[in-house]
Amino acid sequence: MEHAMLDLTTLMVFLAATLALNVTPGPDMLYVVARGVSEGRKAGIVSALGIAAGCLVHTFAIAAGLSGLLMAVPLAFEVVKFTGAAYLLYLGVRALISRDTALAAPTVERARLWVIFRQGVVTNVLNPKVALFFLAFLPQFVDPKRGSVAAQFILLGFIFNASGTLVNGVVAIVSSGAGQWTRRRLGTSSFFKRATGLVFVGLGLRLALLERK
Repeated sequence: MEHAMLDLTTLMVFLAATLALNVTPGPDMLYVVARGVSEGRKAGIVSALGIAAGCLVHTFAIAAGLSGLLMAVPLAFEVVKFTGAAYLLYLGVRALISRDTALAAPTVERARLWVIFRQGVVTNVLNPKVALFFLAFLPQFVDPKRGSVAAQFILLGFIFNASGTLVNGVVAIVSSGAGQWTRRRLGTSSFFKRATGLVFVGLGLRLALLERK
């Protein structure tokens, strides 16, 4: 009889560690908060789904051994890092200089939701720290004696991603509620758009200054 890829003890420890990590505020959560507050619940949830899709890319890349390049080749890390930083800075600056001062409408068009989803994916994929985190965290729970290492990586990645998506979904709902509460008091203004732009600029600068460890 074959062993399960994860024994119960390992699974429970992994779930506890995963939940603790996912509820800790980070760049992904800040992205979801910015979207939820400025553009509503749908935008926040879609941004969380975009981040989830980006995490899937990292999961499969690690399973295929590709993310090891970021650790082994300094230039690869730097290229991905500055590409991601430039993208975030572009989003932030565009929001800050935009002349459209109206807040997002209560209903967001599908095209807009797709753009938000795509930005979530790109923001996550172009953050090399995510790949290095997966590369450092997931192997601690992999046991070659329990079957395919790649399959274990994928299973662990899916579990981690599911937990993170649930947390970010809750964050999106809560932050959108806070945005609506504030919007009723501030009225129609450019406040949320400018705040979102500042968050993106901050995340871009943070990523640009990231040190490879």
